[in-house]
Amino acid sequence: MRKYVLLALFVWLSQISYSQKILSIEEAVLKRQTTLTPDRLSQLQWLSDGKHYSYLAKRADKKEVLVRREIGKSEVDTLLHVDTLNRIYSDFFKIKPFNRYPFYTWTTGNQFRFFYGGKYYLLNVVAKTIELPNLYEDIKPGASGFDLSDDGIAYINGNNQRDTLTISRRNLKGEIITLRMLSGKGGLVFGKSAHRDEFGISKGTFWSPNGNYCAFYRMDESMVSTYPIVGLGKQPSQAENIRYPMAGDRSHEVTVGIYDANTDDKIWYIKTIGDPEQYLTNIAWSPDEKSIYIAIVNRAQNHVWLNQYDVATGNFVKTLFEESDEKYTEPLHHMLFVKNNPNHFIWQSERDGYNHLYLYNADGSLIRQLTRGNWVVTDVLGMDAKYIYFASTKQSPIERHIYKVALAGGEPIKLTKEIGTHTALFNVEMTRFVDTWSSTDVPRMIQIVDNNGKQLETLLKAENPLRDYALNTKPNLFTIKAADGVTDLWCREIRPANFDPQKKYPVLVYLYNGPHVQLVNNTWLGAADIWFYAFANQGYIVFTVDGRGSENRGDAFEKAIFRNLGKEEVADQLKGVEWLKSQPYVDANRMAVHGWSFGGWMTTSLMCKHPDVFKVGVCGGPVIDWGMYEIMYTERYMDTPEENPGGYKEGNLLNYANGLKGKLLMIHGTSDPTVLWEHSLKFVKACVDNGNTNLDYFVYPEHEHNVQGPDRAHLIKKVTEYINGNL
Repeated sequence: MRKYVLLALFVWLSQISYSQKILSIEEAVLKRQTTLTPDRLSQLQWLSDGKHYSYLAKRADKKEVLVRREIGKSEVDTLLHVDTLNRIYSDFFKIKPFNRYPFYTWTTGNQFRFFYGGKYYLLNVVAKTIELPNLYEDIKPGASGFDLSDDGIAYINGNNQRDTLTISRRNLKGEIITLRMLSGKGGLVFGKSAHRDEFGISKGTFWSPNGNYCAFYRMDESMVSTYPIVGLGKQPSQAENIRYPMAGDRSHEVTVGIYDANTDDKIWYIKTIGDPEQYLTNIAWSPDEKSIYIAIVNRAQNHVWLNQYDVATGNFVKTLFEESDEKYTEPLHHMLFVKNNPNHFIWQSERDGYNHLYLYNADGSLIRQLTRGNWVVTDVLGMDAKYIYFASTKQSPIERHIYKVALAGGEPIKLTKEIGTHTALFNVEMTRFVDTWSSTDVPRMIQIVDNNGKQLETLLKAENPLRDYALNTKPNLFTIKAADGVTDLWCREIRPANFDPQKKYPVLVYLYNGPHVQLVNNTWLGAADIWFYAFANQGYIVFTVDGRGSENRGDAFEKAIFRNLGKEEVADQLKGVEWLKSQPYVDANRMAVHGWSFGGWMTTSLMCKHPDVFKVGVCGGPVIDWGMYEIMYTERYMDTPEENPGGYKEGNLLNYANGLKGKLLMIHGTSDPTVLWEHSLKFVKACVDNGNTNLDYFVYPEHEHNVQGPDRAHLIKKVTEYINGNL
């Protein structure tokens, strides 16, 4: 009887496998953001009343319509179909119609702002009218860096050589006044992100709370070395020089300007005296607009001063407090003033070994530490009069949950329940939030939850978008011990759908293992790209481990790499290899490794320094010599080449090119402004000089640090074919 049951089961499984589709690598890449991603409520937003929310729904004709719902009500109000939006728009402006809804932002209960064709527009969903406010009339196509206040806008017009910072505002008389600052002359740059986007910097303009002033970065790059980026758009090809400060060289010098948005062309600069190469970070305004605060970081990046300056004069007022660390400090978040209490603010710091929240008086005196423990606050979501709301790793390093903690002190209160990774979008009053979450078992759930953690309703329960494909979509998440024998490292293992424990499988190790990146999370697909699952189905185990140096594990974990990039990270990756080799289903003689950027450097390090571990490697955009990488990042983790010659020598892979034994494909974008093309070109030359023929090389013309768009499928196909052909 038993053999007949087994035979029937075999026949049933065979029928299932034949009924399912095979996911190709190309399909996995090209459809990863469309049909292969779990359903979502596109552009979900709260309205100002805190009870209604809106999102884009799709009708039977697949076209988008803007709808509105009230919590607890089943009715859905249809506000504006994309065809109606097109008709209104074309009636006023004879421009190409929308293919899909533009990104919108509510300004009132019936009016939203949207950006299209290089302009911002206002549309009233009740009156069905559209207007181009004269505040936005001068915006030219290609403008970027938009920063809006209620009555003002700041943006950048032009190209990289001759950018213009434009700040416009409707003053108290209703007049529009405008400031224009031309970049490019003498190496000056106005209104752009400074310090190469380090220290949490993502923009270059900062409106005051009431829009009366706009602060902006002024960056002098005249002393910084130039580097040519060669384009193919002209014949003959021409180079565009960018400023690139390499470790140990001269850095740019930054100041912060203030523009009085009520008077024409009145600007002055904050007097941030000290080393001109210091970093000006985490800019914040006082609620009364009388003070501006800047976290000053020294070039060595081991000391921070949170300074207060007088807006009216630009003069230094006082240092609220200082922080220092024997390795490095890295303030990433500006101060947040407590709602309805301008005398208190929140500061985030890793001073006790983990990123936590601290409540301060405005004079700089500490009131209390609000959160503590061997976990990190990953995001501050907002405040009401009594609580601050945040996301953290308190439950698990690979999960995110939403919490609140009283400003008066006490233990954090967990507001989300289900295992997985949660994000929250609160309404203005902080009484409710949209909880969007997923796990390795749940593709996506969207729920409304109140600020006490009570689930009010479910908006969406997405189905598995890969259910029709022969895929094993649930990865194995587990821990191993780091090379120190103590620290837990989280791993992700992806197996083929028809996994047979009696077989031997080759392995692809995908890695990064650098600062500010965490690859393994308890979210849908374990946070892995879909193409890894398609690749596994070709008969591979795909493995990833977040070693020491990666993100969201605390000070000791993240700073283990200090002054010795590549030592502990490589050791931890080899512990992952050790675990793989201990599995009876792993073919230890057929292992490949792949990574990009820091992961590209790690891939090359493993292939050259441990040549008998991996038979094949594919690296993209790799750092090769840290002495050629940017000051802000490199000197934080390595100090300067003069201070740490041994660390730079050990991390310079040009010294190890002769050790390459397996086949290595190195890929680079020719217009990469982050990891300069020179890195990989020098490695090619080092291999030639050493007579090493194991390196293969491929470039993507005019691509920057990664390969996106239609060429992404070509890249992943190239990676796949190289591994298959050499493993």
